[in-house]
Amino acid sequence: MRRRRFGRTAIGANTAIGVVTVGALCTGAWLLTSGGETNAPPQPSAAEARPDPAAGRVAARALPPSPPDRIRIPAIHVDAPLMGLKLTRNGSLDVPPAAKKNLAGWYESGTTPGETGTSVVAGHVDNADGPAVFYDLGALKKGSSIELDRLDGTVALFTVDAVEVYQASRFPDQKVYGAARRPELRVITCGGGYSRSTGYQGNVVVFAHLTGSR
Repeated sequence: MRRRRFGRTAIGANTAIGVVTVGALCTGAWLLTSGGETNAPPQPSAAEARPDPAAGRVAARALPPSPPDRIRIPAIHVDAPLMGLKLTRNGSLDVPPAAKKNLAGWYESGTTPGETGTSVVAGHVDNADGPAVFYDLGALKKGSSIELDRLDGTVALFTVDAVEVYQASRFPDQKVYGAARRPELRVITCGGGYSRSTGYQGNVVVFAHLTGSR
C-alpha cells in the first residue's frame, strides 16, 4: 500500500514530528471481501474542504503537555481509547492492532493534544471484519466537536475547521503536518476512493483547533 510521510514541525517547546507514515492503516481488507466500492467509506464533499474564515479568530489558550487516552467525535459516534504510536525501524508510524477496530492512536513523539502545535491522531478505516474506528471520518462536517481526554484529568475540546481528502501522490505534507502557532489537531485515516486492484487511493484528513477545555 502507498505510504504517507509526515512533515517536520517544531515551535517553542513542541517535540518535532518526525518522518513517519500512515500507509499501514489502509489495508481495505474488508472491502476486498464484501463488495468493494459499494461498501466504501464516506468521503468529504468539496464544501467541507473550505475553512470558515472566522474559525481562526476563535481559539482557546494552549494547555500544558499531557498525553491523551481517549477520543470522542459525537457526530460520527466515535468513542475510542487511544494508544501511543511510535516509529518502526524503517521510519514508518506504527499503527494500532488491526484486530482492535475501536482503537485509535496518537503520535506520542509529537505535540500532545491541547499543546501549542500540531498533534496527530490516526486510526484504521476498516479491518477484515468490517468498519473500524474512523470508517465515517469522511462524513464529518465543519463545526463538529472532537474531545480528547488527557491523563492530567482535563478534556481538550477541538472544533473542526475542514475535512479534506488527498490522493497519495498529491498529499500536502506541510499543510497537514507543518508548524502551528496555536493548538491544532489532525485526525487521519484512509480514503480518496477505493479500487479492488490497488486499495485506498489516499487519506482523509480532519483539521481542527482547540476551542476550549474542561
